[in-house]
Amino acid sequence: MEVETITLTDGSGYAGAASRLLAPSTEAELASILAEASAALIPVTILGSRTGITGGSMPREGWAVSMEKFRRIDIGAGSAWCGAAVTLADLQAASAHTRQFYAPDPTEWTASVGGTINTNASGSRSFRYGSTRRHILALRVLMAGGSARTFRRGEAIDFPVPELPLPQTTKCTAGYPLKPGMDWIDLFCGSEGTLGVVVEAELKLLPKPESILAGVVFFPTLDHALDAVEAWRGVEGLRMIEFIDHNTLDLMRPKYPEIPAGALSGLMIESENPDEEAWVDRLERAGALIDASWFGETDRDRERFRVFRHAAPERVNETVISRGFLKLGSDFAVPIARSREMTRFYYDVLDRSWPGQYVVYGHIGDAHLHVNLMPAGPEENRLGYQIMEEFARHAVALGGTVSAEHGLGKRKSHFLSLQYTAREIEAMKDVKRRLDPHWLLGRGNLFPEPGH
Repeated sequence: MEVETITLTDGSGYAGAASRLLAPSTEAELASILAEASAALIPVTILGSRTGITGGSMPREGWAVSMEKFRRIDIGAGSAWCGAAVTLADLQAASAHTRQFYAPDPTEWTASVGGTINTNASGSRSFRYGSTRRHILALRVLMAGGSARTFRRGEAIDFPVPELPLPQTTKCTAGYPLKPGMDWIDLFCGSEGTLGVVVEAELKLLPKPESILAGVVFFPTLDHALDAVEAWRGVEGLRMIEFIDHNTLDLMRPKYPEIPAGALSGLMIESENPDEEAWVDRLERAGALIDASWFGETDRDRERFRVFRHAAPERVNETVISRGFLKLGSDFAVPIARSREMTRFYYDVLDRSWPGQYVVYGHIGDAHLHVNLMPAGPEENRLGYQIMEEFARHAVALGGTVSAEHGLGKRKSHFLSLQYTAREIEAMKDVKRRLDPHWLLGRGNLFPEPGH
């Protein structure tokens, strides 16, 4: 069960190391590890697929525990019981055999179920279906000392907490969303491994739609795409509306030369109401490059478009890591009404301070774009961190959040104080102390210092 000490990295290139790396194969073995660590006051960091980009699964000290052997999948009518290590790809494949699907759609399908629960991940279909939290029916959790509990949806916490303000965004995963009598599942989902270890989860499955129209729609300007987003948000059956900017298209053109030369922005869409005549009318009124855009109605078409979308973060990661730096990416969201304002702010700052070294893409339907900076040298890298903080502050000023789906982990834990007051953060820490009194689980995630 134990292997020699190694250095680990996550999807952003952030490195961690542990004095022991353990991979239990049963709940009993995991409980024994947690009990031993608790008795000896040894910090424990839980590892999933390590696709995260905030350092949340990277230990700074103590033991690392991999959940890689917890891979059970039981598909039922309307739900699935999954081990923490089950990947999204495996869950979707298993569900497809029963004409069902799991609605949350993070871009990285090699991500584990446990990891997506810990960050309350969402992804491209969140425009219609929301984040992971909405789709959890039950959680099997091991607490810091090794005791096990199963929490079902609707089971309220049994201790008092204050109600903390939430941003007026469609999704948020910055800290604990505290309110009196809140659901246990809502507390654990998005807690980034700081309150307990998710072993298994019962997840809601939905019937697979009879037909879906998918497309990558190209536009001649940024404003054309932004106008289309505002016009299409209310379209019945629209479940995905993703943005791709001009720099992202340029970065992807070597791999996808079929991207039209006149395209300066794009929207990736999926609609469960595939009225082709209505969509042709919408595309014409939006000024889209209709003949150069891509459309399809089969599973193969949607997978091709998904791979295309996933190529953007892959190319960014390859570029940044090849230059010897960590990925610098935003995860901020603002209220829908402030979406265009925030988008314009991004471009005003980037074109002035960072021309040609950035890409912008992501979940524009949720007013949640990912800005990715690609520094070419140390000075640019230092400036990049300053720009990200400027963006975070502006998002909060507009009523937004500093983390919509990736979590804060260790790399971005300092952003929590931009969204919450010291008193509000202390209320979160009180919950941490109640469930993990020795501050052993996920040390360094969310809160920069242990603070106990």
